[in-house]
Amino acid sequence: MLLGVNIDHIAVLREARKINDPNPLDALSICKRSGADQITIHLREDRRHIHDIDANNIINLSSLPVNLECSINEDIIDIVCALKPHRATLVPESREEVTTEGGLDLITHFDKIQAVVEKLHAHEIEVSLFIDPNKTMIEKSKELGAQWVELHTGSYANIYAMLYSGLENTQHSIVELELPRNELEEKLNDALSDIIQSAELGYGLGLKVAAGHGLNYQNVSNIVSVDKISELNIGQSIIARSVFTGLASAVEDMKKLVKKK
Repeated sequence: MLLGVNIDHIAVLREARKINDPNPLDALSICKRSGADQITIHLREDRRHIHDIDANNIINLSSLPVNLECSINEDIIDIVCALKPHRATLVPESREEVTTEGGLDLITHFDKIQAVVEKLHAHEIEVSLFIDPNKTMIEKSKELGAQWVELHTGSYANIYAMLYSGLENTQHSIVELELPRNELEEKLNDALSDIIQSAELGYGLGLKVAAGHGLNYQNVSNIVSVDKISELNIGQSIIARSVFTGLASAVEDMKKLVKKK
């Protein structure tokens, strides 16, 4: 299984003090030497972490393929077309969110997304759609002509955290928090089942299947076991561990976990 390392959170640390250190560019060679297969970054409309100059330097200097996550905003897509990353992953984006909270709505925004996909293809950029794991979104992704889908694993990761890691770093309603353990376990199984079925459907339709969001060293094993998923994009947990172990060790540890058995 391929590992894409999202290095946005290196830029988050830099932006906390509005200085030039740490530089996300310094992560490129470390990630490659440590077994990463891809570099992933998100150029947000509000530029809260990765800036245009970061994206330009990373894409031009990385010896690994670069997966550039972005919204379907016209100005952003123009930048992506000029930068020509190996892949563009289209994601929903809200200024108010802390991180991406769900998949693209391919029904409401079908025509706009279709135009964006066609434009990216015209610039010879591979396209992935970041979607919730369900049958309708998979079928719409195929209809839109994307080469990849990336399944949003946030629901699975949140439920897993409630069961096995306490309630820290999760966002839930009070009703969900009060569910007994057996019901949470059932919800976890349902969330994993949605991911498995979506991966199988996508693969069957000729789509390449990735997954990501909220994955960490504890919960990733269930996702690794999904046969039709060929790539994981993981960021926050790797960068968080690197604070204590160093980036090389953090990437190596995750790569060991995501290798297919």
